[in-house]
Amino acid sequence: MTTKTQAATITKPNETMQIVIVGHVDHGKSTLLGRLYADTGSLPEGKLEKVQAICRQQGKEFEYAFLFDAFLEEQEQGITIDTARTFFNWNGRQYIIIDAPGHKEFLKNMISGAARAEAALLLIDAFEGVKEQSKKHGYLLSLLGVRQVAVVVNKMDLVGYRRDVFDGIEKEYRDYLGQFKVVPQQVIPVSAKLGDNIVARSGHMPWYQGPTVLDTLGFFRKETARAEQPLRFPVQDVYKFDVRRIIAGRITAGRLKVGDRLVFSPSNKVANVKTIEAFNIEPPPTEAQAGQSVGITLDEQIFIERGEIASHQNDIPLVSTAFRANVFWLGRPLERGRKYQLRLATREVDCEVAAIHRIIDTQDLDQRQGGRAVEKNQVAELTLRTKWPIAFDLSASFEATGRFVIVDQYDISGGGIITELVHDEQEFLREEARRRDFAWVKGEVSAEDRAQQYGHRAAIVLLTGGRHTGKSFLARKLEALLVAEGRHAYLLDGENLRRGLDADLAESERSDTTEMARRYGEVARLLIDTGLIVVSTTNPFGAAYRDAAQAIRTLVHPAPVIAVHMSKTEEEPPPNTDLHFSGPQDFDEAARRIIEELKRRGVLAHAIGSKPTFQYSI
Repeated sequence: MTTKTQAATITKPNETMQIVIVGHVDHGKSTLLGRLYADTGSLPEGKLEKVQAICRQQGKEFEYAFLFDAFLEEQEQGITIDTARTFFNWNGRQYIIIDAPGHKEFLKNMISGAARAEAALLLIDAFEGVKEQSKKHGYLLSLLGVRQVAVVVNKMDLVGYRRDVFDGIEKEYRDYLGQFKVVPQQVIPVSAKLGDNIVARSGHMPWYQGPTVLDTLGFFRKETARAEQPLRFPVQDVYKFDVRRIIAGRITAGRLKVGDRLVFSPSNKVANVKTIEAFNIEPPPTEAQAGQSVGITLDEQIFIERGEIASHQNDIPLVSTAFRANVFWLGRPLERGRKYQLRLATREVDCEVAAIHRIIDTQDLDQRQGGRAVEKNQVAELTLRTKWPIAFDLSASFEATGRFVIVDQYDISGGGIITELVHDEQEFLREEARRRDFAWVKGEVSAEDRAQQYGHRAAIVLLTGGRHTGKSFLARKLEALLVAEGRHAYLLDGENLRRGLDADLAESERSDTTEMARRYGEVARLLIDTGLIVVSTTNPFGAAYRDAAQAIRTLVHPAPVIAVHMSKTEEEPPPNTDLHFSGPQDFDEAARRIIEELKRRGVLAHAIGSKPTFQYSI
C-alpha cells in the first residue's frame, strides 16, 4: 500500500528519463523491477496482495518478479507501449524502464532513434560473478553510446553480504568497462529479493555507504533541452517565392532569430537571417526554436542547397569525408568497397565502407575483429567514407545530426550513430577555406548580380590526366568557344603562376604538391569570386594530378567543379570525374560535350523569355 511519504513523492512528473536495464536472464532483472515498483508504491492498489493470494492458491512461493509481470500486463492494457517498457513516477520524474530481452530489437530501436536510453542499470549476479554475458552487455552499452551507467550487484544475500566478494566484482568490472571508456557512476550491492539497497538502505551491509538503486536513478542527469542546445537547422529545401528565396527546414536543436548570423556547413556560406516566414500570422514571428518547421530568408542571396546544416558561427558542426560509426545492418551483406547512399538529416551522399573494425552478432553478442562484410542483424564498428564532405555531429552531442541511415539500392538497409570524426587528408585545407570564407570581405556586387550580368554562374572546368593527352589543347579550345558565345571565361595556366606567384619558392618547395595546389586553389577561388568560368589543367602537378585535383576542389568548394579526364587509352578516371575522353580525335566535339555538361549542371543559363534563368541550387 502506498504510504504518505511515497504518495508525497509520486507527484505529476515534469520530465522523463529512459532507463535500459540489462543483465543475464537469471540475474534478477524482473525481481529488481518488481521490488522497485512495490517499494515505491507504484503498483495499483491491491495488486501486491492479489499476486500474493494467487501464489498461496497455487502453492508456490511469492516472488517479486511476479509483480513485474503483472505490472507489465496492467500497463499494456492501459496504453499502447512497447511490450519491453514499463514506467513509474518518483520525485517529479517519470522513469521509462526499457527491458532488453531481445538485443536485436533494442539495438535497432536505439540506433534508428525509435528509442533512446539515457542511462542504464547493468545487473551482475554476486554468486556467479562477472560472466561473459556481463561483459557483452557492457560492450553493448558502450556501442550505443550510453555513458550514464550504474552496476547493480544482485543476490548479495547468497554470498552472505560479504564485502570482499563485492569488491572483487567491482574491481574486475570497472577494469573491463574502462577499455571502452565507460565509467560506472555507481556500483551498488543489493538483494532485490529481500529489498536490500533497492529503495531503503540495507542493515545487512553497513560497510556500504553509497546510494540505493532508487537514489542512483535520481542522480542520472537529463541531457540539455533541445531548445537550449546550439543551433542545428538542416536545410530541407530552398524555394523561390515572388522575390524571396525561402530556406525551409525543421530546427532540430537550438534557436534562431531575425538578425542572427548563420553559417551553412559544409559550404561555409554565411548570411544573416532577414525574416522568419509564416503563413497568415500577424505580426510575423521574429524567432523560432527546436521542433519547429520554419522558412527563413537571408539578407543576401547565397547559393546553398538541401542537405546543408545552418548553425551559429561559434558552434559549428564537424565536416569531413570520413567518420567512425556503429551500424546496425538489416539488409543483404554490407561489403567493403561497394557503393551505398548515406542519409543524414536532409543530406544524401554516396558512401562506402572504408574499414570494418569489429562485428557483434545481436543474437548471442559474439564478437569478432575485422572482416569483409557485415551480415544481416549484426552490429559493426565501421569507418565510412563519403563521396563529398558532409556536416555532422557526434551522436553523443546531437542526436538528430549524429545519426544516419544507409540505403542499399532503393532499400533502407541499416542505420547508425557517429562516434568519431576521422581526419582525412583534406582537413587542413578545409579548415583554411572555412577560416578564409568566414572572414571574406565582400563588395557591393553579389554572385547573383554577376550571374545575371554574365549569363552564367561561376565554375571551374578542370582537365586532369597524364602527359601528352591533349589537356592544354582542349582547354584552349573550350575557352575560345565559351568566349565566342559571350561567356566570361579564362584559361588559368599553371605556368603563369609558377613564374609569378610561385617565383619565391625554392626548387624543393616547387615539388611539394600540397603547397603548389594550395596556391593554385586560392587563385582559382579569387577568379571564381569574380564570376568567371575558370578553365584549367593539372599540368603543373605531373603524376600527382589526382591529389592536386582533390585539393583544388576543397579550396573552391562549394563552387561547381566540372572534372574532365583525358587519357591516351582506356583507364580508370579519378573519383568524381564528370567526363572522360580516351584518345579523343575530335576536340571540337569534346568541347561541345563540356558545354552541354555546363548546361546540365546549371552553370550556363537557359534562356526562357527575355531573361536567362539559372538552376543554381534551387
